Amino acid sequence: MNDTNQQLAEAAQVMKNSKHCVAFTGAGISVESGIPPFRGPSGLWAKYDPMILDLNFYLSKPEQSWPVIKELFFDFFGHSRPNEAHYALARLEEKGIIKEIITQNIDNLHQEAGSKTVHEFHGNSVQFVCTRCGKITPRNKLTLSEKPPRCPLPSCGGLLKPDFIFFGEGIPQKAYEASVRAANIADCFLVIGTTGEIMPASYIPLQAKENGAKIIEINIEKSNFTDKITDIFIQEKASAAMTQLEKLCLAGFS
Repeated sequence: MNDTNQQLAEAAQVMKNSKHCVAFTGAGISVESGIPPFRGPSGLWAKYDPMILDLNFYLSKPEQSWPVIKELFFDFFGHSRPNEAHYALARLEEKGIIKEIITQNIDNLHQEAGSKTVHEFHGNSVQFVCTRCGKITPRNKLTLSEKPPRCPLPSCGGLLKPDFIFFGEGIPQKAYEASVRAANIADCFLVIGTTGEIMPASYIPLQAKENGAKIIEINIEKSNFTDKITDIFIQEKASAAMTQLEKLCLAGFS
């Protein structure tokens, strides 16, 4: 048995024996769905100015930032579909092995794959919020153009903002509290495709470790977590690793 197979077998055993296994996902799980990461040499911020996602800049100069936001998150990302890693997590949740998912991603791919309990730490791109009246409008109810979107309420007409976190915004309270609660009760914490560079999200796996959870990490290269808190490191693409973990976890499962 090679090292990767042994690590997969050990990870599956930990997952099967756990009482509350939580998955924590980052950009790496969606790369295979065609969504590039934000950081790194091939990341989006190497090509685009992060200022487009600064809240104050968007509110004051939406006509400058909106066309880029539309291109990135709605023209390009909108065509992405879940990959095998997303589907494996959904099936493991259905079987009761994965209890909940905390994701830093805003792409909605976990839900599209069938996952039910998903805490969106950075919000979601499938809806918009009015910056004036607070009304929530689903993306599919809007016709997006090159002009910044406006609230559909005739009495309002305020600027709409995608309901994910911009620079300068706080983490959604409900998602934050649910994530902290999950980290406090998890005995198995599956970290997939994240560098561990983004705060405060990077504190969540650390909190799980402090509360006694076994940390299983899946990543194509070492992260800020690997040498600090990871118990089992599987250096593999998310889809390949999760496909194997699903088979091992569900072997003999009725």
